[in-house]
Amino acid sequence: MRERVLAELRQEIIDGRLRPGDRLVERELADRLGVSRVPVREAIRALLTDGFVTFETPRRAVVRTLTRTDVTELFELREALEVYATGLAAQRATRADLDGLEELLDRAAVATRAGDAAAITEANTRIHDRILATAGNGLLISVMEPVDGRLRWLTRRNEEWPQLLTEHRELYEAIASRDPEKARASALAHVRTNRASTLRHLFGEVSGEGEVSDESGPGAAPVAGPSPA
Repeated sequence: MRERVLAELRQEIIDGRLRPGDRLVERELADRLGVSRVPVREAIRALLTDGFVTFETPRRAVVRTLTRTDVTELFELREALEVYATGLAAQRATRADLDGLEELLDRAAVATRAGDAAAITEANTRIHDRILATAGNGLLISVMEPVDGRLRWLTRRNEEWPQLLTEHRELYEAIASRDPEKARASALAHVRTNRASTLRHLFGEVSGEGEVSDESGPGAAPVAGPSPA
């Protein structure tokens, strides 16, 4: 029961149905989800550990408002781990792995043409999951797991869907080439482009190496709330 409630609340945060600053009231959530308050309380504690929730007071839990520093740090971690994983995937991909990626790209293309935000997010998330699985490094997967939800929370904000599709196709081509260096370069470009797009969407215009040109100062600007996509 706890895991079901946790999965539902996490997804609501990622999707933007629960927005940064929204209060998580045990009684209300228990009534809405049709459970007792115990699994809700346990799920909220797990969301705190996962970085989705913070306690403003000992009795007041709210969806966390990420700062620019939070976003930057998450993308720095993503850059290090995903670039490495994509290089491994280029070395280790089987024909079945490549066929699976092609199928997911086809789904992403259909969803992109339809402008279906939920389907786009699902397909794009599975593309990255498939690349990580193709890398074939269990320890790498376990390292990514604690921050995977927060990374999805961030990448959900990127609404530049045709560009994402193009970049994912380039990732596929690089992996299919069996050239690890080419794959790592493609992954690095993808992560950095996504970082710039996310920062621009959340905090303002981006110039140079992803530096945000507002006047709030580094790390000071909070995420006001996710886009409806």
